[in-house]
Amino acid sequence: MKQLLSFNQPVLQGSIRVPGDKSISHRSIMFGAIAKGKTVITGFLKGDDCLSTIDCFRKMGVTIEEHEETIIVHGVGFEGLKEPQDILDVGNSGTTTRLLLGILSGRPFHSVVIGDHSIASRPMKRVTEPLSRMGATIDGRHNGQYTPLSIRGGELTPITYELPHASAQLKSAILFAGLQAEGTTRIIEPEKTRDHTEFMIKQFGGTIDREGNEIIVQGGQQLHGQSIDVPGDISSAAFFLAAGAIVKGSRVSLKHVGVNPTRAGIIEVLEQMGGSLQIDGIPSKGEPIANLTVEYGKLTSTEIGGALIPRLIDEIPIIALLATQAEGTTTIKNAEELKVKETNRIDAVVEELSKLGANIQATNDGMIIQGPTELHGGKVNSRGDHRIGMMLAVAALLIKEEVEIEGIESISVSYPGFFKDLNSILSKQ
Repeated sequence: MKQLLSFNQPVLQGSIRVPGDKSISHRSIMFGAIAKGKTVITGFLKGDDCLSTIDCFRKMGVTIEEHEETIIVHGVGFEGLKEPQDILDVGNSGTTTRLLLGILSGRPFHSVVIGDHSIASRPMKRVTEPLSRMGATIDGRHNGQYTPLSIRGGELTPITYELPHASAQLKSAILFAGLQAEGTTRIIEPEKTRDHTEFMIKQFGGTIDREGNEIIVQGGQQLHGQSIDVPGDISSAAFFLAAGAIVKGSRVSLKHVGVNPTRAGIIEVLEQMGGSLQIDGIPSKGEPIANLTVEYGKLTSTEIGGALIPRLIDEIPIIALLATQAEGTTTIKNAEELKVKETNRIDAVVEELSKLGANIQATNDGMIIQGPTELHGGKVNSRGDHRIGMMLAVAALLIKEEVEIEGIESISVSYPGFFKDLNSILSKQ
């Protein structure tokens, strides 16, 4: 589906509450299902990806109620999960795919996991290899490299596993398997990645330890249902943080946003670039939460790489747009993981922003952006990637001419109400 955008010198003023955190929403369903008792979730993201997670667990016999304000999961414990009679369709969700594999690896039944065309091209061997070492039988296209994947789980043996690259999804899959293994599973990270899974193990009454970059979990733990308040997704908030920072005359407040340090790299980048950002913390029994207010101002270039990358990997498309409006040369490096997202995000960001006049070059592990650059209208494509689609929509705010975006429907994966929220703070000079 195409959408023609023409804003004609807009100003963004007002406040919004972005939808619930996608990563936490996925995990709240998963932990609710493998815990014993009732889990009540508020702030859940009812986007396509998270609804795929709900569907998969319903197929394994878990009762999940959907209400207007809450999701209620009637947990059955690991042992209560049933062999699905139908294929488990994860849609476009890489998180569902990889984390689900960790859960299925310890279950004594057969299942098949499939997704859309994007999932079919995303590498799964990085997950299936350690899970196979633990005792699961997993096969699929190209020797278990791609979906569809067939999994026959069973009794698992703990392992000590050094992650070949920083990946919260890979780490989480092994943790879910480790919770079912007999003994101690150890995971060594090259860089600290988002820790929602570790946080939620504790929240559901489990124990998990960390010694430096080593994570230690014991198998056989019994988890118990909880009340989960899902904060706003900082990856969704990032698009409005960027818009407020680069659209002249703008001031935007984002309410109740999750600011877990392992996810809040976009805040650090904005501060490095000289952005005007106010952070007001909110008391929380769960993950850290804050109200964020951003104002338009002059930005300067920066260098992004190393340990910062895992903390903002999903925000790099919108950071690239920020860099087109910053004074100087911005370099993004150590971001090879972008090549195996919903699309090759290095190529996609460079090619689509170039169509709008950006001075941007791809490198083997990132990109180099010169700024500030006045962007112009054109025809662009989201490539079925929700974050590329939203980045291009924000780019259109800077452009006097029309911007035609192909594949705009991809945004519903993580932010079904994106344009409604945008319109609510949109005014003209």
